[in-house]
Amino acid sequence: MGSGWLTTQHRLKATGVGSKEWDTFSATLCETPYLGGMATVDEMYMPSKGTAGLTLRSFDPAKQQWSVYWISSRDGLLELPAMLGGFHGKQGEFYNEDHDAQGRPVKVRFLWTLRDHDHARWEQAFSYDNRTWETNWIGDFVRGDRAKLCDEGRPRR
Repeated sequence: MGSGWLTTQHRLKATGVGSKEWDTFSATLCETPYLGGMATVDEMYMPSKGTAGLTLRSFDPAKQQWSVYWISSRDGLLELPAMLGGFHGKQGEFYNEDHDAQGRPVKVRFLWTLRDHDHARWEQAFSYDNRTWETNWIGDFVRGDRAKLCDEGRPRR
């Protein structure tokens, strides 16, 4: 928590059609904890895309569950419903139901893997049939020098 990260993002160009073509780009992510770690906010800046995104996470101690929300700089809207889940050791799993870019209903899964103190991986997958998962976005994260990457908790531009 309270880190700066350099990340390489790999996003499938088309979902739900068997595509194997990936778009790869770099980003910087700066994360800040609030309320003693019960809430976090991070901003990911993707310079080659000219966009940024903000993730808001809140922890419900009674349920031992995180709620994860996303806001894109493209429209400024809070995406609902939240991804719900948690961590068990070095692995995190989060799920919800949503619609893909074409409006088709999908189940969505996020997987977080902490490889070591300085390396993590995030994966997003969709299921159109409630049985199989298509991974469509992967982020590989390397911890960086927050003082060089972030300015007041936001990625330097």
